[in-house]
Amino acid sequence: MAATAKQLVSPPHTAEYPDVAPELPARSRGVIALIESNCTSCMLCARECPDWCIYIDSHKEEVPPPKEGGRTRQRNVLDRFAIDFSLCMYCGICVEVCPFDALFWSPQFEYAETDIRDMLHEKDRLGQWAEEVPAPPELDPAAADPPEVTAANKPTRRGRR
Repeated sequence: MAATAKQLVSPPHTAEYPDVAPELPARSRGVIALIESNCTSCMLCARECPDWCIYIDSHKEEVPPPKEGGRTRQRNVLDRFAIDFSLCMYCGICVEVCPFDALFWSPQFEYAETDIRDMLHEKDRLGQWAEEVPAPPELDPAAADPPEVTAANKPTRRGRR
């Protein structure tokens, strides 16, 4: 009875969602965003995806040498990057395995469609969501150095180089 009486006198906590946008936590997961310039078409995200919902098409392009006398190089050019959000289970594996920081969690959560066939979003739409990705949090100055830095700063033993 006491809990019921307490609720009767307290103000309501009704969320007015469509009219008032909710305040989300700083790094909330909404949808996966793509920074196209960082993507090298390495296909790691597509291979590691347990749902196989990432589709990547690319081609190789000749890059002229930076200096005269050098050899030409090849680089991958991204033609298509699409994620089928009707299949995606939002596990975040693709974001974690991307070595080039091309995929991020965007706080955008209002991307519902009326037809399930419209849940396949191409790179232009994923790129629009990348603009809303918040900056990463500041590093903790009191944190210990990573093992790689500690190993690099370790003095060499005598007689070895």
